[in-house]
Amino acid sequence: MRFLHTSDWHLGRSFHRVSLLDAQSAFLDHLVATVRERDVDAVLVAGDVYDRAVPPLSAVELFDTALHRLAEAGVPTVMISGNHDSARRLGVGAGLIERAGVHLRTDPAGIGTPVVLADAHGDVALYGLPYLEPALVRERLGAAKAGHESVLSAAMDQVRADLAARPAGTRSVVLAHAFVAGGEPSDSERDITVGGVSAVPAGVFDGVDYVALGHLHGSQTVTPRVRYSGSPLAYSFSEVHHRKTMWLIDLGPDGAIEAAERIDCPAPRALARIRGRLDDLLADPALVRHEEAWVEATLTDPVRPSEPMVRLAERFPHTLHLVFDPERAEDDPSASYAERLRDRSDQQIAEDFVAHVRGGAGPDDTERTVLYGAFDDVRVDAAATEREVGAR
Repeated sequence: MRFLHTSDWHLGRSFHRVSLLDAQSAFLDHLVATVRERDVDAVLVAGDVYDRAVPPLSAVELFDTALHRLAEAGVPTVMISGNHDSARRLGVGAGLIERAGVHLRTDPAGIGTPVVLADAHGDVALYGLPYLEPALVRERLGAAKAGHESVLSAAMDQVRADLAARPAGTRSVVLAHAFVAGGEPSDSERDITVGGVSAVPAGVFDGVDYVALGHLHGSQTVTPRVRYSGSPLAYSFSEVHHRKTMWLIDLGPDGAIEAAERIDCPAPRALARIRGRLDDLLADPALVRHEEAWVEATLTDPVRPSEPMVRLAERFPHTLHLVFDPERAEDDPSASYAERLRDRSDQQIAEDFVAHVRGGAGPDDTERTVLYGAFDDVRVDAAATEREVGAR
């Protein structure tokens, strides 16, 4: 059976204030064409269909069009909600839509109930695990602790129990939205850290033939059976070196992965990160290849130049982001507060503050736990609020 694995569409998202709606529409055209041209048996969408809980109308209309086109193609689609989606909103009408062959899995109650497809070699059970916010689903799933590994383990216990009751030889696929250890993150994913831990071991998914992951925006292989498709478009300059693709997976009669092919997605424009003094960037002949790209420019001039964006745009008309990183010693007291905090997490910043006000002594283990708990409470409260908004 052949699957097309994709995720993280983030419909409605822009790129540094540039609308990506046309590019997202072009991607969906490409997806439907691939389904038809490559004889795909089922489409797997592993979460973050939308970019936020209450998406703009234009994004909803694009999603509606995509559903109609996938249904018209006559190829089943299994889709889960991600941490950016409102599960309640995305799941509206799921029962009715399912009649058209589009299976929306947004409710944790349905984890152990698969979509069952069949080919000449027997059944394939596809289990959809929507994004599971630990503090909100722990009791419902009977998880031992409120952590990602614990709730995903409890969810997979349900999957394995259902699979064990099915005829011998039933093949299995799981869709999940999570940060699995071994995956490489980028700047455009929303943090899902719980208690200082965001990643779960790949072994959580043992016992199934293929795991179609969403959440991380780079296409990658955690194990031959556990893969991220990545996002179809770049959503931050940290993805400048990503090759944006979907996975075309051939699942053999015995559950073996017989083939895994990356299908390239259309890019609206190349990305480029350039760095140096302004005059050098404007004169460097090696940068000709970036003149039509979306550009992030980091200027290292010791003194901020006059009208840098205007001057950059004369050569690089699609410059979208400007960063100042003046050449100076690391201990230069003139370094900005933002520069000193760059690449530091909220937890690290809080611990640094404790050390500062104490004159050097940072928090002990108990205090670190309190800080972890405070940040988790804020994140869970935000998730619960978003969930309530999505339900209205």
